[in-house]
Amino acid sequence: QIGVMDRRSRRYHFELPARGRAGQLDILVESVGHVNFGNEIHDRKGLFGPAHMIEHMIAFSVTNDLTGEWKTYPFPMDTQMLSVLKWKKNPATGPAFWRGQFVVTDKEDTFLDLQQWGKGLVWVNGHCLARYWNIGPTQTAYLPGPWLHEGTNEIIMLDLIGPQKPVIAGLNKPILDDLRPSLDFARNSIPKRKMILGETKPFHTGSFAAGTEAETIMFTSPVEGRQFCIECLNAHDGKPFAAIAELDLLDAKGKSISHLDWTIAFVDSEEMLSEDGSASNAINGQTSDFWHTAWSQEQPAYPHHLVIDLGNKVRIGGLRYTPRAGDKVAGRIKDYRIYVGDKLVGD
Repeated sequence: QIGVMDRRSRRYHFELPARGRAGQLDILVESVGHVNFGNEIHDRKGLFGPAHMIEHMIAFSVTNDLTGEWKTYPFPMDTQMLSVLKWKKNPATGPAFWRGQFVVTDKEDTFLDLQQWGKGLVWVNGHCLARYWNIGPTQTAYLPGPWLHEGTNEIIMLDLIGPQKPVIAGLNKPILDDLRPSLDFARNSIPKRKMILGETKPFHTGSFAAGTEAETIMFTSPVEGRQFCIECLNAHDGKPFAAIAELDLLDAKGKSISHLDWTIAFVDSEEMLSEDGSASNAINGQTSDFWHTAWSQEQPAYPHHLVIDLGNKVRIGGLRYTPRAGDKVAGRIKDYRIYVGDKLVGD
């Protein structure tokens, strides 16, 4: 394994080691957990754009599109596929399937203890039981008694990270509230970027209302650019937190612009320890989650910046801001500024 790409950490590239002869590049794509509801489904997984190879020379670099012969091998994860896996007894590292057996004398409901495992799927006696991830908060999987056999039972696990220890046990009670963000493989891999607004002047300045309703703001004239920055200046409650449930951009006619090519280019703060307050929540088409600046350990002060890379130049006529839902919640933005340009963020 030479690299990991993860949209939450905005890691979209990795370095390939130099080679003196031709080689084969294999990419293992995880594509589970798609959103399948709502007016705008754009919960993208896997390689959803072209792949590029960049060769660095002494004074310049050359970018080549990887448009050669690609072969795709889907993993249907069904009974037939699991039945033809070839098992080995030697230890495994990295992504791998694991198989074990356990004996049951009484067929009772139980909860599988998954605390030693990484991220993946588990089957018991051919039933796909659950997805799991060691960062929590859930550390167990409910296993109904009727799925068990008296005597020998089989368990198969697909772990994409690899377990700390390849052991599993049954518990009487579930573990539902144990967050372990330090185990997140992408936690410390966010590229270091910085704002480079420089002499860029705000294109629009305004204030949001204090309520829970979504607000639509149309600009006096459209503006064109690849990157869109909202600079949050303060909150209605005077606290240092900012939150956005959803941020939509509108064309000159007030219609929503597709999020298909959007990524988060920069955010100065996001809560990742006590809840999922990641910046990507602000553009994922769902108002049930939200971006929230850090609050559990650090509480950085205003202003806060969120920059969206639109994938290409887009003509923008306005925006729609959906605040975090609920009464008496923190993060309701009051005053803000808008910047639009082709490169507002640098490495």
